Amino acid sequence: MHPAWFEVDGLSRRRNIYSTSQLSALTRLFSAAVFREMAKKGQSSLFRRLLGQANLLEHADPYGTVGDTFDSAFEILKVVGQRDEYIYRAAISQKVLMGKHSLRTASMLNEFRAGSSKADLVILNGTATVYEIKSERDSLARLDHQVEDYKRVFAKVNVIASEGHVAGIMRTVPSDVGVMCLSNRYRITTVREAVDCPARICPVTVFESLRMAEAITILQAMGVIVPEVPNTQRHAMLRAFFAELDPVALHAEMVRTLKRTRNLALLSDFVDSLPKSLQAAALSISVRRSDHSRLIDAIKTPLHRAMTWS
Repeated sequence: MHPAWFEVDGLSRRRNIYSTSQLSALTRLFSAAVFREMAKKGQSSLFRRLLGQANLLEHADPYGTVGDTFDSAFEILKVVGQRDEYIYRAAISQKVLMGKHSLRTASMLNEFRAGSSKADLVILNGTATVYEIKSERDSLARLDHQVEDYKRVFAKVNVIASEGHVAGIMRTVPSDVGVMCLSNRYRITTVREAVDCPARICPVTVFESLRMAEAITILQAMGVIVPEVPNTQRHAMLRAFFAELDPVALHAEMVRTLKRTRNLALLSDFVDSLPKSLQAAALSISVRRSDHSRLIDAIKTPLHRAMTWS
């Protein structure tokens, strides 16, 4: 598939014109439904239907594979004005998580609860850094509220957006919040560095974000003796313990614990075996380890054979 080229301001830039329904179909190719169906069955009838809806079949390489088709769809969605949240997730995964760090030294959380908000993506390395995505399809209406929620759980808060959103974000968020831009050329640039400030987190909000076992592990690591109580009393007891913790010490222990409980190192070989366009999906969509080889085989399937999937 070869997008058309036009001269704009002396620069060669790709410009594709797709309908809303076609872009929706392209976006859904990277959904959990397609990914899990391929992992479970080794094929996906939804993948085949979405290709038809996106009108990709007549332009696709008949000798290409399913993986090649995902890459082609990703290239279309990367164009400014068509980028959705998945494109930003992929950029952070590739350029920050696996570019600056690795799956063996850092971990990543997706849709992690923080107060009344859900963090799009969090990277745990020496600290906890949250990335709030504002794609071209998003508004900034709730951004100030989301940022305040994130500050109660994470030491560093970043907002990453397209060039068209940057000015509005700079006016909306406080100066300790980092602002990043996914450029027209699919590069991440830092407009303003985030301040690393674990002292501002709220221990009770952190507790409400954790799994019960993680909360108990953190308390024990910090020297708190957790007595056995009936399940009906456990939540209130643990919440009270967290309320007494030092924020800085808690944040450090939260990072250490979550890096163990949400570890991605075992996914390293699996992720490396997939096309770059699907690596963010592999890091955020859980499938059974026993289904990995079936998914890889599906990705390697010649496209003409995939068109018979039912």
